Amino acid sequence: MAKTYKEINEKIAAGKAVVVDAEEIIDIVKKDGLKKTAEKVDVVTTATFGPMCSSGAFVNFGHSTPPIRMSKIYLNDVECCGGLAAVDTYIGATQPGEKTGIEYGGAHVICDLIDGKDVLLKAYSPGTDCYPRKELRTYININEMNEAYLYNPRNCYQNYGAAINTSSKRLYTYMGILQPNGQNITYSTAGQLSPLLNDPYFRTIGMGTKIFLAGAQGYVAWYGTQFKTSVEREPNGVPVGGAATIAVVGNMRDMSTEYIKPAVYEGYGTSMFVGIGIPIPVLDEEMLKYLSVEDKDIYTYVYDYSDRSSEDNIIARVNYADLKSGCVEINGRKVRTSPMTSMAKSRQIAAVLKELIQKGEFILNEPVMKFPQDNKLNSITIREKSKRK
Repeated sequence: MAKTYKEINEKIAAGKAVVVDAEEIIDIVKKDGLKKTAEKVDVVTTATFGPMCSSGAFVNFGHSTPPIRMSKIYLNDVECCGGLAAVDTYIGATQPGEKTGIEYGGAHVICDLIDGKDVLLKAYSPGTDCYPRKELRTYININEMNEAYLYNPRNCYQNYGAAINTSSKRLYTYMGILQPNGQNITYSTAGQLSPLLNDPYFRTIGMGTKIFLAGAQGYVAWYGTQFKTSVEREPNGVPVGGAATIAVVGNMRDMSTEYIKPAVYEGYGTSMFVGIGIPIPVLDEEMLKYLSVEDKDIYTYVYDYSDRSSEDNIIARVNYADLKSGCVEINGRKVRTSPMTSMAKSRQIAAVLKELIQKGEFILNEPVMKFPQDNKLNSITIREKSKRK
């Protein structure tokens, strides 16, 4: 029998909702079957904690006296985006520091703000009649700002390609260090616990979906950049390799650096680990079928990062059960594997979200807009002049 959001939320409010995580549901379905489990279980929590480079924060400083229209802005010597308005800015997680380089960048500033630390604000302006101040230097913290909210344009990849390096040279990448001659493979997903893999056709995840974001209650704001749903899929609906993403938003004042942390990748740059948990309602048996997907049935491609000249550099096709085992066989040779995503932290987030729902402190939101199902991904074509007339 199908359930509605209203019915499930009423059970949550009454403290009667049955909530399990996306790993627990697998064994429950095997034991009791789809029909019985769909009747019994109301919500399945999913989660991931991994590097999400396309992240950042909008902040508003408030006006000084006399006021300034900030055109060059720095927080702890990390350049922020000007051109938004007088005292608004966006700081990107991967922006390196002017003096510190990748050792201290935008992700570090964001986490320092969440921790309530003072950060150095420097701003410059050519000056105008209405904004006469030309320079500002002061310390500021999150409690003195008008607004400070995380807005991440591309998080929580539905699936992602694994990485290998077949060249004779060590490579330093956003997928970590890739040793020469195919000595290691890195991958980035929580697999069967990962949110978008448990809702492959976005039946419940859309604009307005309430999520756990870095310790706070946040929302899916839009579909993410590089959102791709017109992809190769397994019979279970799961895409093979990189596919859809989501844009997310949440109040930084409610966040905790237990669930969001800066990261530095040697030879590459700064990134940020973001913790995201998404509750998925068990609306019917079809939804439950997607929610009981296992690592052994989720596949991705292994790409050779020593050849970035095309997308045809596929070395192998593997599933996440094998990747998580620590070793896969490639062309008759065993290759060690390692995750970029923390499964321990992902499981912790799924458990925390589960507890919040059981206590009635987290109510589900039905999406106000569904995401496109036939979206393709464009890429840059190098040309001298537009062909449009």
